Amino acid sequence: MPRWLLYSILTVLFWGIWGFIPRKLGALPAEQHQLLSILGLLPIMAVLAWRRERLSGTRIRRGCWIALAAGLVASVGNLFFYRLINSGQSAATVVPLTSLYPLVTVVLAVLILKEKLHWIHGAGIGLALVSIYFFNVGREEPPSARWLALALLPILLWGVAALLQKLCTNDLSAELSTLGFLAALAIGSLALLATPGLTWRLSAADWGWGVALGLSLGLGNLTLLAAFASGGQAAIVSPLTAIYSVITVPLAVGLLGEKVGAQQWLAIALAVAAIVALAWTPAAKASE
Repeated sequence: MPRWLLYSILTVLFWGIWGFIPRKLGALPAEQHQLLSILGLLPIMAVLAWRRERLSGTRIRRGCWIALAAGLVASVGNLFFYRLINSGQSAATVVPLTSLYPLVTVVLAVLILKEKLHWIHGAGIGLALVSIYFFNVGREEPPSARWLALALLPILLWGVAALLQKLCTNDLSAELSTLGFLAALAIGSLALLATPGLTWRLSAADWGWGVALGLSLGLGNLTLLAAFASGGQAAIVSPLTAIYSVITVPLAVGLLGEKVGAQQWLAIALAVAAIVALAWTPAAKASE
């Protein structure tokens, strides 16, 4: 198994757990989820900073700027995402649209990085995007054109952030790339402190789940950048790692007793098919 594929699968696992944890935080505002997650990011950043021998690169200054830019762009995307949630739209409406951000990454990777895809990889990307849609599609009334235009902002920003994450691994090690990205993400998230209605009188369980939220998010970004650094193409890794609902849905069914219909099981089947297609390597390239 190629190393980039192993890291991609680990990313799906970590982000799948991350997608499950907010359900354990109950009715806390989504902005507070992001702020609590910083507590889980800090231990990862500390360990990365301590392992100085791993913090290397060929063009460190440029790579660090790109990693910081990726974190800030992702943080701004989160702000728009939370604004959509706070506008009265349900997560079942917001998530299906914004989780299609890999489409932006794929287009940018092909156009800017000149990445080449086999037709099987293209089919895998299509299956992954369709799977994301079926995992999250809501049944509410169609949103307005204005709301759809606003929803395009996090899609665009997250898609650009994923491409920047790939670019920074061309100059930096996965560890240094992750440190820069998480630092910028944490700093950008501090802007949410100004959100009204936040409370810090939380139970021990809420604090624990908040830390777990950041740990799973941070570890997922670490393995994502490791996949990029190991030679994984942005046009393949990004849609592959975006189907983490294949982990979240079974966890919600098994541990929370949530009901899953035929639509979600179809999404899981499409996700598995996408993983198989994206993992396929032509014989000539495999021999290299």
